[in-house]
Amino acid sequence: MTAWLGTDTFIEIIYLIATALFIFALVWMRTPATARRGVRAGEIGMLLAIGGTLLNHNIIEYKWIAIALVLGSIIGVPLGMVHMTAVPQRTALSHAFGAFCVTLVGTAEFYLRAPAVPPFMMSVLSMEVILGALTFTGSLMAAGKLQEILPQRPITYKGQNLVNLLLLAVAIGIAAYLVHDPSRVHLFPLMLIIPLIFGVLMIIPIGGADMPTVISLLNSYAGLSAAAMGFVLDSKLLIIAGALDGASGLILSVNMSRAMNRSFSNVLFGAFGQEAIAGATAQQARPVRSATAEEAAAILGAASKVIIVPGYGMAVAQAQHKVRELYDALSKRGVDVKFAIHPVAGRMPGHMNVLLAEADIPYDKLLDMEEVNDEFPQADVALVIGANDVTNPAARNETSSPIYGMPILDVDKARTVMVIKRSMSPGFAGIDNPLYYLDKTLMLFGDAKSFVNSIVHELAGGHN
Repeated sequence: MTAWLGTDTFIEIIYLIATALFIFALVWMRTPATARRGVRAGEIGMLLAIGGTLLNHNIIEYKWIAIALVLGSIIGVPLGMVHMTAVPQRTALSHAFGAFCVTLVGTAEFYLRAPAVPPFMMSVLSMEVILGALTFTGSLMAAGKLQEILPQRPITYKGQNLVNLLLLAVAIGIAAYLVHDPSRVHLFPLMLIIPLIFGVLMIIPIGGADMPTVISLLNSYAGLSAAAMGFVLDSKLLIIAGALDGASGLILSVNMSRAMNRSFSNVLFGAFGQEAIAGATAQQARPVRSATAEEAAAILGAASKVIIVPGYGMAVAQAQHKVRELYDALSKRGVDVKFAIHPVAGRMPGHMNVLLAEADIPYDKLLDMEEVNDEFPQADVALVIGANDVTNPAARNETSSPIYGMPILDVDKARTVMVIKRSMSPGFAGIDNPLYYLDKTLMLFGDAKSFVNSIVHELAGGHN
């Protein structure tokens, strides 16, 4: 029995089960109701994949593997315990680490095999290194923008796109030459360094508002590089897992671009948000109507139907549990409460769904944009908590706006709109929101958690 555990057949069975679990994980994560099951399936699949690899009889010594596992755990455990608001940048860092690993493996494999590298093997190895290198530095830049260590505004210069494309073309040209003649070992460092530079230059002209799409696109690149590594290492599991990751990341990027009514080329080369920043401050002097927590509670308590629109401001304030208390308080009064979720709300795909699920908001109350937009005209109140760009009617009405044509949540069609916001500063994209100046809009200035807590307190006092 012990001897059978290390056989190729047993390892392949483990890999087959792990592959099936990866596929089921993607299927189950399509809906909030089964998302946790999907996460568990993915975790078990990865555990099996690691275990199967450790059983490989070609491993000569486990000392360095043990050291790597310990170091990885020391880094990974704290990263996994970050606050929910830091999950987008933590995800970007995960992509960076994965891509760095792929790049190192590809580099090691080249120098182990050179100069006798078959053309097909050199092709996939080049793809592995180029995609891995640009994903590594690109993900670090994305994490820096999300953490606000780097400027969120687009950083551009004349001819930047041409320079970027030329760099990528040079790297691909070197790869093609190495496929033809892998003995030119001195060219390999150039093929590695150029994508590292390209990854930086690819991200700096992209505005902070586009980072959710960029993260999913980088996830796709990381998956494709891992699939290429699977060919290099002759690992069917890596090929399948990388292909799943790459395909799902690409599909998610396409869906998010559609949610913003923008193409990939516009996301990657459009410097979104740059034009809007200068004009944003000019509108801040316009008059707005504000309300207190007591007034907001009175309006909400008298409503029949309320639609709550969460955004990144709710995440920053860690207000999701207070929002749950508000949901409970209004539901006890017979108010029909629903949540409107925009595909790109927050700073990563599914950000709001994760936060609200953490607070145990019923899944059937979380409605996608397509489901909920027809309900806003019947809503007595639309309560916006820290969402700016996804509620901006300029996307419908102002052809000069950078977000014109982007599908938004139709909160301005509700009878009354209340917006919890710290100040009148523009949102993540740097674009002012005409919603705030409508006669039907009441601005509730303050921290989202504190203000929602005050509303709940007022509702409890009024109910008693």
